[in-house]
Amino acid sequence: MRTHRCRRVIAAAGLTTALTLAAITPALADPTATGAHGATAATAPQGDPRSTTDRVANFYGAYIDAVWDTEDPASAADAKALRTFYLSAAARKKVAAYEAREHADGILFAQNVPVKWAVTYTGSGAGHSTALVTLTWSDGKNPEVTRIKVQSDLSTRKITDLAPAD
Repeated sequence: MRTHRCRRVIAAAGLTTALTLAAITPALADPTATGAHGATAATAPQGDPRSTTDRVANFYGAYIDAVWDTEDPASAADAKALRTFYLSAAARKKVAAYEAREHADGILFAQNVPVKWAVTYTGSGAGHSTALVTLTWSDGKNPEVTRIKVQSDLSTRKITDLAPAD
């Protein structure tokens, strides 16, 4: 009798643990599943490598991830590699000049890292497209937001210019 009861308690504890993990694992893997970013669980990230706007979004997402993870020894190398891949040589020079002058990150135009980002297509012409990157710096009812105008070359899809839009 005692063994049977002990097995039941262990089985119940195992079931409770499994159900708890099943419930929280998707939320940890994707904050949108819990509505943390105002999206529903059905929202799935998408992209097209041919789209300059998607490439800007991919760059900012990966770059923010890299600079956010300051405890990871590879984060600085990752951020540098992302700059090399996504930015033209001229854009990298402009970013480096800004950083030397302002002592701030020339991609984010800040000394800290935003908690959210969004990219919106704003137009194209003369072989370039432009996008507006919105960086959100805090959570809450009235978060601080800044915007960056990003220009990309339509043939190379490289980012050719970045400038604060506010």
